[in-house]
Amino acid sequence: MSVTESIHIDGEWRTAAGGGTRDVLDPADATTLAVVAEGDAKDTDAAIAAARRAFDEGTWPHTATAERAALLRRVADLLQRDREEIALIESRDTGKTLEEGRVDVDDVTAAFRYFADLVVNETGRVVDAGDPDVHSVVVHEPVGVCAMITPWNYPLLQASWKVAPALAAGNTFVIKPSEVTPMSTVHLVKLLAEAGLPAGVANLVTGAGDPVGARLSEHPDVDLVSFTGGLASGTKVAQAAAPGVKKVALELGGKNPNVVFADACATDEGFDTAVDQALNAAFIHSGQVCSAGARLIIEASVKDRFVAELAERARKIRLGRGTADGVECGPLVSRQQLEKTEGYVASAREEGATVVCGGARPEPSEVRPAEGYFYLPTVLDDCHRGMRVIREETFGPILTVETFTTEDEAVALANDTDYGLAGGVFSGDTARARRVAARLRHGTVWINDFHPYLPQAEWGGFGKSGVGRELGPHGLAEYRETKHVYENLRPTPVRWFAG
Repeated sequence: MSVTESIHIDGEWRTAAGGGTRDVLDPADATTLAVVAEGDAKDTDAAIAAARRAFDEGTWPHTATAERAALLRRVADLLQRDREEIALIESRDTGKTLEEGRVDVDDVTAAFRYFADLVVNETGRVVDAGDPDVHSVVVHEPVGVCAMITPWNYPLLQASWKVAPALAAGNTFVIKPSEVTPMSTVHLVKLLAEAGLPAGVANLVTGAGDPVGARLSEHPDVDLVSFTGGLASGTKVAQAAAPGVKKVALELGGKNPNVVFADACATDEGFDTAVDQALNAAFIHSGQVCSAGARLIIEASVKDRFVAELAERARKIRLGRGTADGVECGPLVSRQQLEKTEGYVASAREEGATVVCGGARPEPSEVRPAEGYFYLPTVLDDCHRGMRVIREETFGPILTVETFTTEDEAVALANDTDYGLAGGVFSGDTARARRVAARLRHGTVWINDFHPYLPQAEWGGFGKSGVGRELGPHGLAEYRETKHVYENLRPTPVRWFAG
């Protein structure tokens, strides 16, 4: 298999300076999907230098917002043109179903169009100085060279949440996708070039977090680092960026509660909806979602019936290659993630949890291809806050069950986490649902739903879920500096000093 030229610097595709390569594996059968360049610090330095030149000497930062918006719309159109191709790339690279890949492409398209619309007519904010001889305006300017480090679970989506606002604001960038799932980001950079983005504005280096991500975080010519991934890696990014006092945006995942009150299950329809949503919350993309509702916190009076039905439906989830017809859940992304999932279930058993369903790899006869990194959707009952599986982000198809008897107890359990990314509340009492939502310390709270997001609404978390926001107006603001321009229209001597 030939090496994909996956490093893009100053408008040119190339292999790694040191000649390194990496096999990208198909998680459905552990075969080699592609061979890409394995960049190092030398490649990273070259990419940063190209982005620096493009920002300091190029035209993009000074291009009118209407022209930048037009380019973003061209990218959106190209994404839709290549929708099936990109969805297939994403499905094969991450293991998710082909339909999930299509949804991702549509969501990426929406993000590009949203940020195009957001900036197209901006002129700055006039400030009333209370003096007719003063013209005062607040304007926004690009931050500069942006480093983007993206995760393996939603590679194209997470790239777009960074790339679209960065370009809308007039920045240049270097992006490092996860070494596990780089292929859709390679395709996106090709589309940026096709849309007419000047050389050097978008640069891509494929490779490992150390050295590529580490170099991006510490390099003095980088003005902003935007990272999405795990807490440990995000902490290292922040530490590396701190000496340069760079702007830092971190989205570090979550341990997300899904609170279900008994009154949500008072009718057959309500019960069916709450169970269905709990399945979606926990098992979409095999639980490899930063906002996964991995913690079911349910009122004790309905717990037994709810968990029994939930487990029955979980057992029926069809596993297999994401591109195969009828498959509802694909494999985990890597052997490492599979073994991590097994470790969490083993520790839960040791700490007293009851495995209601799942808790193992499927038998070879139960899934095709049998060689992939598959794990059965797992429901763990009898869980408590002291368990490792409750406190840590598992990022696998594991749903834990905790119970409560009062509203205050439900809120306390939901907020008893170091993270604070997202959470859900299911209740037939609108006042109660809104009251509980207001008390939850999470960046996104869904009421009688789970997982939808809007490009117009900010995304990010409290606590150890990170710093800053993506999407919405604040997502654009992350990639901007704010400047106040104060103009004296009738300058005269101040005479502050008598002499």
